[in-house]
Amino acid sequence: MPVTERILEGFKATLGARLVTNVANGVLMLLLARFLLTPDEYGLFFFVIAVLGVAGMVTDLGSARSAARYVSEYKETDEGRVPYILRTSLGYRLILIAIVASTMIVGHEQVAALLNTPEAAPLLLIGGGYLVFQSLNSYGQTLFQGFNRVELSAIVNVANNVTRVGFVVALTVLGLGVVGAMLGYLVGAAFAAIIALILLYRRFYTTYEDDGGEKSLRNRMFRYSIPLTASTSANIIDKRIDTVLVGFFLNPLAVSYYVLSKQITEFVLVPAGSLGFSVSPTYGEQKANGALEEAARIYESTLQYILLLYIPAAVGLILVADPAVRLVFGADYAGAVPVLQLMAIYVVFQAITNVTTNSLDYLGRASDRAMAKGFTAAANAGLNVLLIPRFGVPGAAFATVVTYGIYTTVNVVVMYREIAFDYVRIGRSVALISAISASMGIAVLFLVPYVSNIVALAGVIGLGVGIWGVLVTLSGLVDPRKTLSMLT
Repeated sequence: MPVTERILEGFKATLGARLVTNVANGVLMLLLARFLLTPDEYGLFFFVIAVLGVAGMVTDLGSARSAARYVSEYKETDEGRVPYILRTSLGYRLILIAIVASTMIVGHEQVAALLNTPEAAPLLLIGGGYLVFQSLNSYGQTLFQGFNRVELSAIVNVANNVTRVGFVVALTVLGLGVVGAMLGYLVGAAFAAIIALILLYRRFYTTYEDDGGEKSLRNRMFRYSIPLTASTSANIIDKRIDTVLVGFFLNPLAVSYYVLSKQITEFVLVPAGSLGFSVSPTYGEQKANGALEEAARIYESTLQYILLLYIPAAVGLILVADPAVRLVFGADYAGAVPVLQLMAIYVVFQAITNVTTNSLDYLGRASDRAMAKGFTAAANAGLNVLLIPRFGVPGAAFATVVTYGIYTTVNVVVMYREIAFDYVRIGRSVALISAISASMGIAVLFLVPYVSNIVALAGVIGLGVGIWGVLVTLSGLVDPRKTLSMLT
């Protein structure tokens, strides 16, 4: 199968799965925020999820991405080593899971007290079990990416999120509140982990002839996991520590404002995440085959399409944030509006990062990414400590935007040094896309004051999308027929 066709097939499978899961999670977010939990309970729940996310990074320490990188290489050159890579990486992961999960279960009350949130203790107890299955689920999805079978990751992702939604809603409706929500997350992760491990065993472990492995291969895997540990850990801290610090310095209500804004941006970022997940293994294959020019062309096209989508999306998000939050989630969450407007800028940086960072891992530049991520994660944490007590939740959002912008820039520079893409072409595209976004924004800005209900909000958003679609077509940036033919 040609490279472009394989990327598109993986993208469509991943996008479809992520759309299903994000619609499911969007419905769950709406139900929890508006009907099933109070704003304080909503904030407490996602504060605990953030804490568990930080703890979960210790169950990985780069093992999955290192294994995926070597799977991607050896399945092309010496496939008899693949079972050894899977066996070694999973064994290492199980040891880490046992240490972290048992610590959380035994010490849940102490952890809650340390975080200045004693009411989080029962959630952290359940969270110890959630960590076990979520880590195995994540391991499986990462390895599927290494095999360039992202459609299997999509299946597992759907299983996790759809099961989660069903059990969270059922258990909270039964009166279990935030405890029920946490149990729902545990059940979803357990179901997905079981599916992921079965698929790994049947589709890959047993289908490759097992030639064993040698100590040198294991040592290379562990050595490569060191920079991946730094970058992955820094990435998790960067994404979670702000939420933890908002809860530590402020209160669960403030966490609800911050988390709601981040969840909306995550929903918007589904296409970028899908494309980045699908395309990144291709760079490793192209490098192994000495086709760096082809890799550069792929990156240029990928980045252009991402910017074409997310620069106008950020403009629109800034303009409609106020009526959207008030009408969809209720006036109780109005404090999330300025946070969401700041996070709209973050959306652009994250979209670029989604199609760049994993690709660097497959190109063997994980150490560069790790250094950049470590620096910006530390800077983000420091800025949060300085800004949250003084400026509240918007201070946390500002810190995220600034540090993530620096991280994105560094990653793009490293990518250029590796594959030497045409930055002039991309710069011209950015200028044209910015002009289109400004034109669309003027029309939306004029109509926003008249938005008084959900129908009017949908109409304004639809008009903005329509103006964008006409302008990108007239500009020649997009050929609608070609685009539709690729996606169908």
